[in-house]
Amino acid sequence: MKILHTSDWHLGHTLYNYDRSHEQQAFLQQLTRIVAEEMPDAMVVSGDIYHYSTPSAATQKMYTDGMLEIHRACPGMTIVVTAGNHDSSSKLEIDSSLWNHFGVKVVGNIERTREEVNLEKHIVEVIDEAATLKGYIIAVPHVYPQNFPMLDTETPREERQARFFQALLDEVGKMNTGGLPVVLMAHLSIEGSDRTGHDETVGGIEYVPISSMGEGYDYLALGHIHCPQNIKGNGRHARYCGTPLPVSFDEAYPHSVSIVELKGREAPQIRAIEIENPIPLVTLPKEPVVFEEAIKLLEEYPDDKPAYIRLNVLIKDYLAPDCNERASNAVRGKSCKYCYIKSNREKQTSDYIARHISIQEMQEMSPLEIARLYYQEAEGEEMDEELCELMSSVVQKVREKNNLR
Repeated sequence: MKILHTSDWHLGHTLYNYDRSHEQQAFLQQLTRIVAEEMPDAMVVSGDIYHYSTPSAATQKMYTDGMLEIHRACPGMTIVVTAGNHDSSSKLEIDSSLWNHFGVKVVGNIERTREEVNLEKHIVEVIDEAATLKGYIIAVPHVYPQNFPMLDTETPREERQARFFQALLDEVGKMNTGGLPVVLMAHLSIEGSDRTGHDETVGGIEYVPISSMGEGYDYLALGHIHCPQNIKGNGRHARYCGTPLPVSFDEAYPHSVSIVELKGREAPQIRAIEIENPIPLVTLPKEPVVFEEAIKLLEEYPDDKPAYIRLNVLIKDYLAPDCNERASNAVRGKSCKYCYIKSNREKQTSDYIARHISIQEMQEMSPLEIARLYYQEAEGEEMDEELCELMSSVVQKVREKNNLR
């Protein structure tokens, strides 16, 4: 069985208020071409289709048009889509019955009643145009560990996630008498994964040991972490395919989709196909320099070269008030777009030696003393009087508020 593994499209994402629909449409067009060339048996999209839980009408239309073109490129291909932590699981499933007519299985949530959980909803048979069964896909959307359903009264709450995955794998094991490949989909964070550049502000990071994913799959198609990588451990074959387009400047690595070929119980053969971004994210320069050097590089940046630009600036005290205005003026008339300044504070040379403080000593110190020590260690200089007064004022207000309660 040959599958195309992709995830974390984040359609509708904007970068510093710049619309990115052109890039996202370019990705969907590239994905359509890849499908036409590879002709996989299945395509799995492991969550975060959209960046926002309430995508705009234009973004939803882009997704619908893109998926229909992908289906036309390989009509016999099974497509399985699961919800990620950025998606609204209920909204993603609204038109799931309609998508079924195009070979697209959408799984947004776990369906349950008071009596039982519908495990069949998560099991997809991959059948080719000759009506031959090629393998199985187990589609599990993003669910917070504490929200997994209770399958029996003996399993404690903290073990329900692992119990749910194993129950699905056991169910497929009963069906899979021919020893066909089994692909498990999940949108979560595996312990030991590289989360370089990952934004933790939506959904957060709750790490799961790979052992919790159960036994009985041949390939674990992961979503959520944006850095493409294979996950090693316990002889399992798991991979984050990563984002097809960078969501932040810190995702400074190649972006791709993965082609995975599975033959019985043999180790999967995995290839990454890089996605070209028509408007790359550029940090200028790679190593921080003083503002005047950075602005000169921005002024010299080619007029006809599209890019999002952030300036990498080394500062000693504070940036000048007009620095953003100067940077915006520097790209006027150019194809590139200025986003922001990444400030790197220059370490001050001082005779300060970091103190090792015991818990008892910390308990005896005032909040201001702790703040001053932290500031000294972080900035290499003493906290000025104005900042000390501001800190004292905040502490006093907090104390007054607590006393009122």
